[in-house]
Amino acid sequence: MYLRNFGSNFTTPEIYQLNNEIISNLEKAINGEYSAIHCYEKLAQIAPTEEVKMQILEIREDERRHLSAFITTFTNITGQQPSPQLTEDCKETYREGLVTSFIDEQENVDFYLDMADKIQDPMIKEMFKRAAADEQNHAGWFSYFLMTNEKATITRQNAGNFGAKGALNATSLHLVQMLTYALQDEFLAQSRYNDILLNFGYIRTFARIQEAELRHIRLLLPLFDRYQVEVPEDNSKEFITTPATVKEAYAIGVEGEIENIDMYNKFMSLEIPADVRAVFTQLRDASLNHLTAFERGLQRK
Repeated sequence: MYLRNFGSNFTTPEIYQLNNEIISNLEKAINGEYSAIHCYEKLAQIAPTEEVKMQILEIREDERRHLSAFITTFTNITGQQPSPQLTEDCKETYREGLVTSFIDEQENVDFYLDMADKIQDPMIKEMFKRAAADEQNHAGWFSYFLMTNEKATITRQNAGNFGAKGALNATSLHLVQMLTYALQDEFLAQSRYNDILLNFGYIRTFARIQEAELRHIRLLLPLFDRYQVEVPEDNSKEFITTPATVKEAYAIGVEGEIENIDMYNKFMSLEIPADVRAVFTQLRDASLNHLTAFERGLQRK
């Protein structure tokens, strides 16, 4: 929200009786906005996505407008130019930055509304009310970023217990776990390659391997029935990240197939039924072919 420049409404400092509390609070507001501008620049640089980065920079622009309006008001009231100071250290981590920003914005809402109540001039009163509305909006954004960051953290933690990663992290394995991890990883590969095709259009390598992953799933499912193992829910979409480029997509494919191969090799190093071993071997060998295809694609990019 753009704040108006209220400087044109003042002629001389004598119009106002200097109120120490109001001037002190204006200085506090100026320093707070100045510090926020500095810290939001740093926070934007460590944001996890370009979308979040741009939103934080947009919030920073709001704070720049607030600062400009507050400086103009201070100068017109006092006849002096303020010297903004950094009053807080910027946090080093993304999460800490979000928490601090959310708290600061919420506190500023109350602070600016309190200022608006104490000031009689309607133009300055409106300036602080609008600033408070902006700060409330900012607090909402930081709350949203914080919640999505917490969800992403939980997802990353859960990913360590899903599919090939779960199998490779496991200290012991029995048949039920092996079948579950195997099917989860085939679900994951199918979702991963489907996401790539949806975002980048038809790419022959990914289209063919996506179809192969569906065949892998169909090969595994009879084993669940035979050994009376419950088929896990396919929530693999929670664990995929859309790559930024086709080259990155190939790199993700390489990484995924390597983990898949390592998983099946680990399973086959253990005592397992012959029919299960045969399916795992077939799937491992198919993944070796997929790995070769992705490596060739990566070299071309």
